[in-house]
Amino acid sequence: MMVPTCDELLEPLFLALHELGGSASNDELEGKVAELMELSDNQLSELHSGNRTKFSYRLAWARTYLKLFGIITNSSRAVWVLTPAGQKLQSVSKKAVTKFVKGLRESPPTDEGHDQTTQLAEARWEDHALEVVRLISPDAFERLCQRLLRESGFTSVEVTGKAGDGGIDGKGVVRLGGLLSFHVIFQCKRYQGSISPSVVRDFRGAMVGRADKGLLITTGSFTREARREAKRDGAPPIDLIDGEELVAKLKELRLGIGVETQVVEEVVIEESFFGEI
Repeated sequence: MMVPTCDELLEPLFLALHELGGSASNDELEGKVAELMELSDNQLSELHSGNRTKFSYRLAWARTYLKLFGIITNSSRAVWVLTPAGQKLQSVSKKAVTKFVKGLRESPPTDEGHDQTTQLAEARWEDHALEVVRLISPDAFERLCQRLLRESGFTSVEVTGKAGDGGIDGKGVVRLGGLLSFHVIFQCKRYQGSISPSVVRDFRGAMVGRADKGLLITTGSFTREARREAKRDGAPPIDLIDGEELVAKLKELRLGIGVETQVVEEVVIEESFFGEI
């Protein structure tokens, strides 16, 4: 079966946000929409370009369409919420949404129109960022992940990757409230395509007895089964960061690590940073 188009995803996306209580992360929305539409693993893993799946790419556009329509919005931490107007609706017409967005594209250029056009373009900067990151060397990608963790509050972050170490690339410590600390080991996969559950299982096998938590970072994506394996009951937990979440985090930190946001929300990818890391 074909991957649903952006238009076909509008109504399930709106319904998913309602069913999730009016707010949800990208991952939660992807999971709920896939469940509501009964999408197969093949549909969910088919690639659009580079490492991003068609489903993820088209769902991002669907989110943008509903945002322009005024019924959902998002926070700086990529949490999507229903607006007051969206909360009043029980359903949404894909024809009405697509007609409205098409009208924005055909409207004369105004200050408001420029802002709306910027929002339409914003869905594409992630692909550019990932293309740049995938071109750096594996060692540079490990250093990028190390920097990312440090900027996120980890301490004692070391890159330790070496042959025969079960895929472990580094370790660090995260502190909570200045009282509790957890030892975390991480694996960096500069990857194009989807990570399978076997990769998650192998990483878990390497981390047992060596850390409290595991973190798997990739420029690719994770299959639905890989995400389930990471959260499997009775097994040490592993947190997953896919390519889209990785570049979103780089943007969120806004600390000069390769992705900067200008005042008009034009995201600029600093390719020289990734070449020099």
